[in-house]
Amino acid sequence: QVQLVESGGGLVQAGGSLRLSCAASGLPYSNYAMGWFRLAPGQERDIVAAIGFSGGLTYYADSVKGRFTISRDNAKSTAYLQMNSLKPEDTAVYYCAATGFRRSTGWTSRINDYPYWGRGTQVTVSS
Repeated sequence: QVQLVESGGGLVQAGGSLRLSCAASGLPYSNYAMGWFRLAPGQERDIVAAIGFSGGLTYYADSVKGRFTISRDNAKSTAYLQMNSLKPEDTAVYYCAATGFRRSTGWTSRINDYPYWGRGTQVTVSS
């Protein structure tokens, strides 16, 4: 049974940092691309960042470029999202997702490409 468990969310002031983790089990982790998505109130779930199987290829939404960094440790079957310079508009529930679907980019930003999802972790940024 595939499980993805996010951790590291919380309440932080604007300008602060958080590091999210996503621990995976039940799948051949190094063969799966990973993505981080977020869902804010009244909005659709959107891609934040994605990373390919080996970790060498990454994608970022324009809204987080230069502030967030996605990474992975295949030995620990864990993905990370380092979030710096947080803004109130980053407030959302953050989800990690995994996919074995291979695109030429190595990563995929398409929500429908991801069959496995965690339950999410709340990130709240106060102004």
